Amino acid sequence: MKITDAETFVVATPRPHRGGRYWVFVKLTTDTGIDGIGEAYKIPFHPTTAARMIEDVCETYVIDSDPFQIERLWRSVYYGEGYESHDHHQHPDHAVMGVLSAIEMACWDIVGKALEQPVYNLLGGKYNERVRSYTYLWPAPDDTTRRPTHTDPDAASASAAAHVDEGFTALKFDPLINVMGSEDPREPPLDRLDNAEAVVRAVRETVGNKADILIGTHGQSTTSGTIRFARRIEQYDPLWFEEPVPPENRDEMARVAQMTSIPVASGERLATKFEFRELLEKQAAAILQMALGRVGGILEAKKIAGMAEAYYAQIAPHLYCGPVEAAANIQVDVCSPNCLIQESIGRFDGFHAEILEKPIQWDEGYIIAPTEPGLGVVLNEDVARAHAYQQVE
Repeated sequence: MKITDAETFVVATPRPHRGGRYWVFVKLTTDTGIDGIGEAYKIPFHPTTAARMIEDVCETYVIDSDPFQIERLWRSVYYGEGYESHDHHQHPDHAVMGVLSAIEMACWDIVGKALEQPVYNLLGGKYNERVRSYTYLWPAPDDTTRRPTHTDPDAASASAAAHVDEGFTALKFDPLINVMGSEDPREPPLDRLDNAEAVVRAVRETVGNKADILIGTHGQSTTSGTIRFARRIEQYDPLWFEEPVPPENRDEMARVAQMTSIPVASGERLATKFEFRELLEKQAAAILQMALGRVGGILEAKKIAGMAEAYYAQIAPHLYCGPVEAAANIQVDVCSPNCLIQESIGRFDGFHAEILEKPIQWDEGYIIAPTEPGLGVVLNEDVARAHAYQQVE
């Protein structure tokens, strides 16, 4: 079997743009007629440039290759090996890793379809019949006030109650999101700390013990500011404190982990087992949040999950993009004993369902393990083309 064609889709998402304003997919087709789909996460360039980068890598490394030889193909792209016209990457950046992740996912989709097996059966088998999921605090359906659900205690409370009624047992929000800026990390002012604590308190009082609360900050605070905030909210027993400081300095993240009883979660801005090794060795995070459209794909995420087991760490793959990366996440979740929970975009309804031939199955707070071969999802190409991203001249 050989890969004979690569096609990219840049899809503009409709309002309210849950999962991002656009998604970048790649479809690989083989000489047997079997195709596979993959998704890149936040390649740091214009989306049409990202699509062209994927096409370039496919032209250089992927076309005429065997999709079963994932490890060899991965290393060829990662190191830039085997092509005289290309210098060795040695240390590829996140743009290359996003491209590689999407291609790797698509190869697994092809392999699973060729063998008529879900990918998880090729990575150890089904360990989890279903996977617990969590969601951001989106506005409650009947809330027309336009109050920010992450930083307004009343709006956060209403949103939390609505999501619990939907069946969610875990809710994430960033009560310090209004201190984010280009100068991060910064010391949160007292009035913002007071308000953030009030938001956490309101959510806990609303949900009681019916749901975990997940503090999903974005690395906007200094180490000292984070520790001060953590001491305020420990009494509300959050399941985790996500990216409490920026991810570049793992020593400072480890210092936060040592100073609070709240488990630290991190990883969406990291790539490969090499960067996650530092988190584990420094005991900087107890919960790893690989973004499969950036980290290096499915096999790389499975390797990281295996590394985490030796440190009694858990995985909770990050998701803020489209349903193809979600499907890849779910494959890893299902075969990983140390899967804690999976981020979801609501109940995978709305546009996340519309762009698939069959939606991801969600029921009462859990994602149901798919049984279809490959990634278990099929892109509705008509919908993808109907929502093609239009470049503004």
